[in-house]
Amino acid sequence: MFKEFKEFAMRGNVMDMAVGIIIGAAFSPIIGSLVGDVIMPPIGLLLSNVDFSNLFMVLKDGSTVGPYVSTAAAKAAGAVSINYGTFINTIINFVIVAFAIFMMIRVMNKMKREQPAPVAVPTT
Repeated sequence: MFKEFKEFAMRGNVMDMAVGIIIGAAFSPIIGSLVGDVIMPPIGLLLSNVDFSNLFMVLKDGSTVGPYVSTAAAKAAGAVSINYGTFINTIINFVIVAFAIFMMIRVMNKMKREQPAPVAVPTT
């Protein structure tokens, strides 16, 4: 049984998947910073200085009654809220990561395709 597991774990697909997961985990904070620090501020500026990370709806006030200026203030007060701005940021994160992975796979597939052999020119 150990031998079979070792053969399974050492197959190329499993190792490729492991490398992909590790690179994906390292890539995630980069994308998070790209979305939170580079992409969302201009979008928020275009939409009348909206900070998406602080868009929320209070369902139940906490120990101190609102209004709360941020999701952090609402959490600190123990309020129950729907943080839809964080959800919007997460969707944008996903779209960027999915597009980046699509582009990487597209390039890899182009590199894997074999070029057709050139037609031999008859010599006379």
